[in-house]
Amino acid sequence: MIHLNSRDPRPIYEQIMDNLRRLIISGGVAPGERLPSVRELAAQLAINPNTIQRAYRELENEGYLVTLPGKGTFAAEDQSVEGKRIDALWQQLERAADELRFAGVSTQQLIAHLQKGADHD
Repeated sequence: MIHLNSRDPRPIYEQIMDNLRRLIISGGVAPGERLPSVRELAAQLAINPNTIQRAYRELENEGYLVTLPGKGTFAAEDQSVEGKRIDALWQQLERAADELRFAGVSTQQLIAHLQKGADHD
C-alpha cells in the first residue's frame, strides 16, 4: 500500500502523503473508503504515530481525506481531488525541471524529452 524510501530526501510524512494521494487518485482507495487508523498505519510502517497524524491532517486540509470523530478517516468523495492532484503533479514537474536545468539540461532538451515520451502514448 504505502512505500517509504529511506534515500528520499523528503520527510516521511510527505512520502506518506504522496502515496495516499496516488492511491486515492488511482482508485486504489475508493471514495468514502476508511483508511487505517493512525496507530494501525504507524504500526504497519514502524514509524511514529505523530508522523501519520501530520500526513492525515495535511491531506484533510488539501481535501483528500475526511475525518469523522469516533468513526475514522476516510477518502474524500469530492470529485475536485483530481484537479488538486493535477496541480500537485505540475508542481513536481516544475521542481524536476528546475533540478535538470541546474544539472545542465537545456529547456529545449527538456521539451524534446517530454515530446518523445508523449509520442509513446
